[in-house]
Amino acid sequence: MSRRDDKLRDSLKMQLERRRRFKPSGPIGLILIGGTVGLLFVVPLLLGAYLGRWLDSHQTGYSVRWTVSLIVLGIVVGAYNVYRFLKGLDQ
Repeated sequence: MSRRDDKLRDSLKMQLERRRRFKPSGPIGLILIGGTVGLLFVVPLLLGAYLGRWLDSHQTGYSVRWTVSLIVLGIVVGAYNVYRFLKGLDQ
């Protein structure tokens, strides 16, 4: 292994240890967690809505099949993201 690989490994270990020790508390911690949870849930939902609308616009006639399907998929993915994030806070 090269010296560069060792520096990268040490840097990653330090960042992971810092992440493990970080425990948000108080009003600032609540704002950080709430904002992160909101983004983790809303971003997949919005991406699904926009992608679904774009796919529906390329079909003949009026249809919302892709839009509704991808919004539901975005909700599922967002809920999974939130679950994983909150599960990671407990560790």
